[in-house]
Amino acid sequence: LTCGLLLIPASLWNLALSERLPPSFAPAEFWRDVPTPLALTENSLRVALFALPFFMPLNFAAPGRTRALLVFVVGTLVYFASWLMLILFPASAWSTSALGFAAPAYTPFFWLLGIALLGRQLFWGTLYRWWMYLVLALAFLGAHISHTALVYARSH
Repeated sequence: LTCGLLLIPASLWNLALSERLPPSFAPAEFWRDVPTPLALTENSLRVALFALPFFMPLNFAAPGRTRALLVFVVGTLVYFASWLMLILFPASAWSTSALGFAAPAYTPFFWLLGIALLGRQLFWGTLYRWWMYLVLALAFLGAHISHTALVYARSH
C-alpha cells in the first residue's frame, strides 16, 4: 500500500462536486488572469505533492499512525465541509467572506498533514523525513491560497 491511496477521497470529491461550486470556481473563471509564474508554481508544486505519496509506504500498524490517521480523516471532513458551505450556502456571510471563499484552498492543510504524518519514509532508503512533505504542502498551499485570494479580489 502507498500513501497515494490517501489522495483518492479528496480527488473523487473534487471530480464529483467541482461543477456545483459557485461560478468563480469554474475553471475558466478561476484560472483567468492568473499570473503565469503563480500558475506554474502552483501546478508544479501540485504535481510533486500528488506524486510523492505514491513513493511512501502506508503502514497503519506503525507506532503513532492511529493519531496520524485521525488527523487525516478529520482533515478530510473539514475540507469536505468547506466545499459544502460554498455549495449549499453560496450567498451566506461565510461563503462570501474572504475566509469562507478561500476555505477549500487552506483546509487541505489538515489532510495533507495527515499524509505527512502517515508517510514517514519512502520505499527506498534516503534521508527523507515526514516534515519534508509538509514543507512541500505548505509551499503548494501558499501558491494555491494566493491564487484563490486573487480570484476572490476579482470577483467580490
